[in-house]
Amino acid sequence: MGGLNVVPDIAMDEIEARETAIFIVPGGNQWEEGPDQKVHDLLRRLHADEILIGALCAATLEIGRAGLTRGVRHTSNSKSYLKEMILEYTDERFYVDELAVTDHKIITASGLGSVEFAREAIRELGIYHEPTTQIWFDMFKKGVIPANLQ
Repeated sequence: MGGLNVVPDIAMDEIEARETAIFIVPGGNQWEEGPDQKVHDLLRRLHADEILIGALCAATLEIGRAGLTRGVRHTSNSKSYLKEMILEYTDERFYVDELAVTDHKIITASGLGSVEFAREAIRELGIYHEPTTQIWFDMFKKGVIPANLQ
């Protein structure tokens, strides 16, 4: 997307759960073209091993298609978007109209919620304590620089 070439370090079948802290499925139009069984298998395997999984924008379609939204609070670009793109989507009651949501080791985010997605990942991975996470969020979302850092 946008002419950016991405070269992975390893192939999907080489990913080991014990070496994975988070698996992020980036957004992009390719997810609107239909399911990818190899991605589904990997997502299900990582989820079974309780690895944190994140998906932004259209990548939330793949999370839904893999069945990872069943009984899990989640979000996307909109509920109608999920219903239109995934014919078998039946998890409407767990849909949350927020920019990013975390539940059962699954982070989902709207295409407009990249900073909120990052905040959720920072929280789940325990990168910062909560007060520092809030300062980080205020800086990157709201442009607020704390007085002690100016």
